[in-house]
Amino acid sequence: MDTLSHALWGHGLFGYRGQWKLAIFFGAMPDLVSFGALFFIKFITGTLTYSGLPTLESLKQLEPYPDWLFFMDNLSHSFLTAILFIVLVSKFRKELVWPMLAWPFHIVLDFPFHTKDFFPVKIFWPISDFSFDGISWSSPEVIIPNFSGLILLFIFRYKYLLKSKN
Repeated sequence: MDTLSHALWGHGLFGYRGQWKLAIFFGAMPDLVSFGALFFIKFITGTLTYSGLPTLESLKQLEPYPDWLFFMDNLSHSFLTAILFIVLVSKFRKELVWPMLAWPFHIVLDFPFHTKDFFPVKIFWPISDFSFDGISWSSPEVIIPNFSGLILLFIFRYKYLLKSKN
């Protein structure tokens, strides 16, 4: 799933209890700590290039990815990591737990929509490398229902907000 969709799902599902900025952050965070960091490093070092919208094949052929990128992607897309952090935070700041649930929801969305060819989601990493050869999130079969679901979610949230104000 694309990072923007993750942020919007986080906001729509977990951002209505006053912590919407954190819900957006935790919805996008697993991608930000890996690919966001890579983007930032390439931007700072002047090695960032743009040649149009990438395809899966063009991304595979760009360059070898650094080892830390795979580590960070596996770490941030693991239920074990997410649950550990949420449990630790719950001991000190219970009000942060609800928006943090956008993180495991990100993993739930990614698991069936990543192929084994390109950054498969290893949901029980580092204990297991188990992953699923899913449908690419950029395929029309996924992206159209994704955006439709987001639109419906925000229409529901808007109507619920209007109803609660009356």
